[in-house]
Amino acid sequence: MMKKKIKRKGDERKDQKKAKSSKPLTTKITKDMTIAEAAGKYPETHKVFFSIGMHCLGCPMAMQETIEQGALAHGANVEELLKKLNNSIKSKKK
Repeated sequence: MMKKKIKRKGDERKDQKKAKSSKPLTTKITKDMTIAEAAGKYPETHKVFFSIGMHCLGCPMAMQETIEQGALAHGANVEELLKKLNNSIKSKKK
């Protein structure tokens, strides 16, 4: 006969802790995010946006325009911009 494992009161919390610790928290800015979304969620990215000439982070275009579209409009390399943006939020976490 097989024994059933009986869950105790604290077991559920332990399981939740394991699930949280086993998955690394990955926050990533993507080219599909709007400029306003990234700038609003991560204020540390403002300097990066300013460095390529994106000065109007709160304007109506920033609400609609993706990071990719903004980079192309400002003559910036999309991949390089994403790398700089993601590095800026990583350095803030440390």
